[in-house]
Amino acid sequence: MSTTHAEQAGSSCTAEPASSVVAPVTGERGRKDPERSCGRARSGSRAVHDPLTTGAALAVADRRRNHGPTRRVPHLMIRTATPADLDAIVQLHTEARSTYYRGHIPEEEYAGAAEVGRSRGGWSRAIDRPDTTVFCAERDGALAGIAAYAVRDGVMHLTQLHVSPSHWRRGIGTELHSACVDAWRQAGVDSARLEVFVHNTRAQSFYADRGWAPDPGHPRTGAHLVLRLMVS
Repeated sequence: MSTTHAEQAGSSCTAEPASSVVAPVTGERGRKDPERSCGRARSGSRAVHDPLTTGAALAVADRRRNHGPTRRVPHLMIRTATPADLDAIVQLHTEARSTYYRGHIPEEEYAGAAEVGRSRGGWSRAIDRPDTTVFCAERDGALAGIAAYAVRDGVMHLTQLHVSPSHWRRGIGTELHSACVDAWRQAGVDSARLEVFVHNTRAQSFYADRGWAPDPGHPRTGAHLVLRLMVS
């Protein structure tokens, strides 16, 4: 998946940011694959020490429970994604990516039929993988945001975090981010990484407001900035 987009509205969050946030594996010309980005690890990262975070165990724990209603955003439910969510997830992902890729790469590379099909395949695999967690933020019965993370080679990666443009600035990105970080803390994860498109300044602000900082060893990869969060 990819990372980094924040709720739109002001920064990646300070005022709830813009639409997406995510840490990913970069494809051609800045594209990110939902499933491949989950699998990208980087050298120089701090290892995750708790055995619960080595792959499937953390994801299995998340699949066994839904986070339930949130306290700060009325009528918002954070839950684990299922195959039945796939169509809505792909649509939201495509809409969110359009807000920060438009004007920077050709439209067919983020919203064309072939790219949407590739994205769908990536999300389908991510939902099914036992070592990947995909969260849905549902408000009044409609999908409002998505997030995904996975451990690869002992390193936690936030691979996706997107909010529907129609739900920007309502705290949904913050709630999704908090759900991810809470799960990491419970599992003993000490640090996490993500990548954000260099032109997605809203997402960059969102992450900065939540403690993410440039990775000192690998601050950039292609068209994406690499950020790190100290969790513990």
